[in-house]
Amino acid sequence: MKHLLIRPALAADLPALVDIFNHYVVHGHVTFAVVPHTVASRRPWFDSFGDGPHQILVGESGGVVVGCAYSSRYRPGPAFDTTVETSIYLHPNERQSGVGSRLYAELLKRLAAQPLHLAVAGVALPNPASLALHRRMGFDEVGTFREYARKHDTWISSTWFQRRVGLAVASSATSAEDTQYAGRPSPIS
Repeated sequence: MKHLLIRPALAADLPALVDIFNHYVVHGHVTFAVVPHTVASRRPWFDSFGDGPHQILVGESGGVVVGCAYSSRYRPGPAFDTTVETSIYLHPNERQSGVGSRLYAELLKRLAAQPLHLAVAGVALPNPASLALHRRMGFDEVGTFREYARKHDTWISSTWFQRRVGLAVASSATSAEDTQYAGRPSPIS
């Protein structure tokens, strides 16, 4: 297995990250962006990350950024403060090399120390490798939005996953769903 340094992203990594994202903007559907990013246009996104629940990690091999995994705000409003959306992007030459699993595992490990309850992730279809990655990482499939986006004249569906993470997992707080399913298996257990 190749040497991979996993670390928090630095501002100097942004050009490499933009190149990786832009590959998928132009050549795929895993991002719904249709216009390639610039370093300047991606700066506010990059600046939203830090040491707390919203983190971005990069994988570096031979001094080159080969991918990233990140957790970002799921939706605005305090009701969603303990939920993050996770994403992963790899240089196209690094797909199915193990880099994605290593990056995601490290991100989830770091999120375990945060005041979070849930990580959610959407996988644009078809993408069997990403579906398998999320299942390996302990995410549970919760449903599929069918043909809810359109890119390159093609309808796109996405399967959504969730996984409990963070310090809130150990919390004894009872959820409305826990109460609803008392005595019966919960669909997210």
